Formats: sequence, structure tokens, C-alpha cells
Amino acid sequence: MCGICGFINFKTNLVKNDAKNRETAYAMAKCLRHRGPDSHGEWVGEHTVFAHSRLAVIDVEKGLQPMKRTVAGHEFVITYNGELYNTEDLRNDLISYGYEFTTASDTEVLLYAYIHYGEKCAEMLNGIYAFAIWDSMRQRVFACRDRFGVKPFFYTVKDDVTIFASEIKALFKYSGVEPALDRTGLCELFALSPARTGGVGVFKDVFELRPARYMIINRGGMKIKKYWSLESRAHTDDYEETIRRVRSLVYDSVTRQLVSDVPIATFLSGGLDSSIISAIGAIEKAKNGERLSTYSFDYEGNNKYFKASSFQPDSDSVWVPRMVEAFDTDHTYLVCPNSALTELLEETLKAKDLPGMADVDASLLYFCREVKKNHTVVLSGECSDEIFGGYPWFRDKKAFETPAFPWCYDLSLRKNILRQSVKDELDLDAYSRMRYDESIAEVPVFDGDSAEEKRRREISYLNINWFMTNLLDRKDRMSMASGLEVRVPFCDHRLVEYVWNIPWEMKNKNNVSKNILREAARGILPEDVRLRRKSPYPKTHNPRYEEAAKELLDSVISDPNAPILSLCDKEKLRSLLNGSSDYGKPFFGQLMAGPQFIGYILQVNYLLKDYHVKITL
Repeated sequence: MCGICGFINFKTNLVKNDAKNRETAYAMAKCLRHRGPDSHGEWVGEHTVFAHSRLAVIDVEKGLQPMKRTVAGHEFVITYNGELYNTEDLRNDLISYGYEFTTASDTEVLLYAYIHYGEKCAEMLNGIYAFAIWDSMRQRVFACRDRFGVKPFFYTVKDDVTIFASEIKALFKYSGVEPALDRTGLCELFALSPARTGGVGVFKDVFELRPARYMIINRGGMKIKKYWSLESRAHTDDYEETIRRVRSLVYDSVTRQLVSDVPIATFLSGGLDSSIISAIGAIEKAKNGERLSTYSFDYEGNNKYFKASSFQPDSDSVWVPRMVEAFDTDHTYLVCPNSALTELLEETLKAKDLPGMADVDASLLYFCREVKKNHTVVLSGECSDEIFGGYPWFRDKKAFETPAFPWCYDLSLRKNILRQSVKDELDLDAYSRMRYDESIAEVPVFDGDSAEEKRRREISYLNINWFMTNLLDRKDRMSMASGLEVRVPFCDHRLVEYVWNIPWEMKNKNNVSKNILREAARGILPEDVRLRRKSPYPKTHNPRYEEAAKELLDSVISDPNAPILSLCDKEKLRSLLNGSSDYGKPFFGQLMAGPQFIGYILQVNYLLKDYHVKITL
């Protein structure tokens, strides 16, 4: 994985001002160095400047970027962030057309795939990626992002210049691009965040290339096209064949993603998803006489303070040793100190450029830094719940009857803290409903669906395009801030396409959550692990975190110049200091309750202060 950035201007010859443009590109890429600490490079062309910070994973010595190739007298240059899992398939295909390769890197394969197939190459890729290619033959830049947005791509347009980067912070290194929040940005922060509307970069005039899209920039302007979509249709496989297909797709996805020229490991919680990935990884490693390395996460004091809930029925600490013993993995138990959860709040904000999941992000940043000490690549179990229907709202009556995002029904807590003038200006309920309606209108319809199945598709689509995207964004930013690459096998588009059309009576047969995946794991996992109830990413139950967060908030609102006070009512914020923790009533998802809301408000304050944000209402 890497950090990419650059800018495009067809109104001038950028080579004529090579030194200055290279300096700008260097400054942009420098603030992405955490994503790619191994090497960096800049390239200046007539109308395009690219820069790159590299995390070397495949062909460590030769896969340097930006990478340039000349074919039939035309120059093609790529800056690329990602991994392709069908590299060898594409390479063999291109060799059959006469292409010769000088590296083992997927970067060269991707570049030649574009040279040969043009924009149609996007449909052929299996992986996680965001990249831009200068095409001198067609006099254009082609940029593309993977189907589920695992890898980020932000951009803005300033005068005649299009500026792009893996992270928003790099855009602000280009002269004249300043951080500002208008009504849309503030509505994103207070109505939807930590989720975010696809394509919206929150900051004024900052945009995101949405997943499964490519962008073409030439003298005529910018064109964005969607190259892949889910299709709703009848599922024709019987139950046994469906289980077989899911098992085959999952196994193939995991094995493809085990390829690496640097040390690789898995995250192992003892839950169904991470256990399947770890089991397959251990089985495949054992074929070569190797042991799989695994990591589990917990928090200081959780053994003492853990309280079971409907969202988190039991602790991972019981299940991880079961998996370690069953598959003889080389396991490391990581424990996050309570102090890190508040100490890293500001760093996680800077890693993401936006407020996120507060201590949940902070702990992930801590864990990723610890894993990076010994490994560069890990596999993780994200996305399974979204595609197999693991979350409570796939079953809850309220989710079926309420036209709202099921992880965030009630905005009252968010609205209550705002100054009255801000609350009146924003109308958070209307904004949230607008974004919800836009998403529902995109859901691919199948005429054969019952009313219930149609609604369940809508819930599934919302999960894939909002909740899953948020978790992927969080995982990318916290891991890449540590120079760690995280792969997500359940995000393989072939698997998602197939599971999308599996009927609920198969997915949830006998009222067993994620039944199809559990059946596919039969014979791979120990039975007790295979049947373990879902438990989400762990969070701290230690009351000291809430106490520390409240102490920080008290300090912030005691400062009359605190930027958060321009948006939020001081007395309403102070009431949070005396309120109950409400651990059982998340304000977002399953994990973010009262203490996390305090952490979120602190992150909004850090954003306004550290980025010197201008607010324009």
C-alpha cells in the first residue's frame, strides 16, 4: 500500500516550471509518508505531476513509482496505491499479447493492462486500489478506485487545476486550497458522521471518487463513470450448492490475499469471520511447513469491567486461545492501555482528517502500530456482517419500518449540543433523510422480490455503501498511519456479487445468523467457534476511559476560545459531563455510546483547531 497524489493542468506546460511543481508534489507526498515509508518519487510531465510514497510489499526492489513505460512511442505513467489479487492471471494474459515485464510488481501489470485495454481494464481487476495514469497517446489522465472503496481517492478543483490525493491533508499542501466547512460539511459531521456520504469530502469543494468509478480528465474537462454495480436477480442454486460456492469463493479470496514478499499475519478475535480467515491462512501456511502469525486485541482492565450485552454477548478472551490451540498459530496478545484511548484521539483525527469512532479508532491505531513492529501485511474480517446479514438491523422490526439509517435512528443527542442558531441553519433531520432517500433510490431492484425481501435488500445496500464503507475507511486510515497494509478477503467482489442474491431463508436458515457462512465453515473451524454468536470489534469497558474523556472535555469548554464553542452550546456540552454513560444506547452503530460521543466531540474540536478550519454558514 502507498500514498498517491498529484495535479493536472491542461492550460499550461508544467515542465516549464519543473522545480516549483516538483516541490509542491514533494510537499503533498511528504504528508503521506506514513502510508509509504519505504521510498518516494515525483514525476513532472507536460500537463501532469505525480508523486508517490511507497510501502513495499511485492517486488520490494523494482516496483518503484511513479512508474513509466513507453509503448509505440507513447508515454504512460502511473501512481498507484493498492494490491491486485489476480496479478498472475492478468500478467499471463498480457504476455500472450506480446508484453514483456521487467518487474514482478502488480504496478507494472496494472499499467500494461490499462495500455492494452484502456478504461475496460477496471472491470478486469480483482483487488483493492486507487490509481492515476497519465496517457500521452490519448492526452488524458485516467483515475480509478476499487469496487468498495477500500483504498481512498480525494480530489478538488482549483481554477484550471485538478488536485488529487489518498488523504485530504495532502490537498491542503497545494497553494490556494484551504480547509473550510460549509452547511453540507457541518451536516455531514453532525447528522451522519462517522459515516459519510459517498463522493462527499466534507470540507468545502473537496470530493471523493466514489467506489467502483473511474475518472477521465482531459482538455474537455472531467468525466466520471461507474464501471461495476451489484445486480439483483433470482438465486438459482440449491442450498447445498450455495454452501459449496460460498466456501469456494471465501477460500479462494483468502488464499489469493496471502501472497506477499514481506511478513504477513491475520487479526484473530475468535469470532466467525476472523477465525475463518485465520484457519485458511494457517492451513495454507502449513502446506509449506510454516506457521501463521496471528494477533488479538483487548483492553486494560476489560477482564474486570466487561459487561455482556445484546451487541457484545461475550469476550474474545475466551475464544482466541481456542483458535490458537486448534491451528497452532504464532500468536501475540495485544492489550491497549487505557491512557492511549484519550492520548491518541488527536492523532487518529489527523490520520483520518475527520472525526471518527473516537476511542475505537484510537485503539486500532495503537494495535496497528504494535503489529507493524513485526509485520507489514495483515488480513482482517471486515465486511462479512454487511454481506451475510450479521447485524441486528437485518432482523429488527424497527429497521424494516423506519425510513432512516438503522445504525443511527435518533439524532437528538447530536442536535441537542448545537447552538440554537446552528441547529436552525443545518436541519440535520432533513439532511439525513435526503441522503437516505438518495441511497434507497440507487438500490438495484428485482421484480421477483417480496416486500420483505425488497426491504432487506435496501438495508443490505445501505450497509454496504455506508456502514461497511465507514469501517473500511477507518481501517485504511488507522493501519496506513502505521505503515501497515490490511487486506479484507470478504470484500472480494465475486463473493459479494454471489451473496447479494442469496435469499434470506438460506442466509438465516433456522434463524441462525450468517448461517450460510457458518455452513461453509463446517469442517474448517472447531464447532464451538463456528457457532459462536457475533461479537463486534471490542471496546473498553473500563470506566477510566469515560472519566479521562470527560476531563478533556471539561478542559476544552473551559477555554472561551475553544473552536467547538462556535458551533456547540457550552452548557449543553457541560451537561455531558454529568450525564450517564449510556453504554447500552449507542448513538452510532453498536459501539459508540455516551463515552464515545464525548470522544467524538473532542475530535471535532481538534479538527477545527488543528486544521484552522474556516466555517462558512
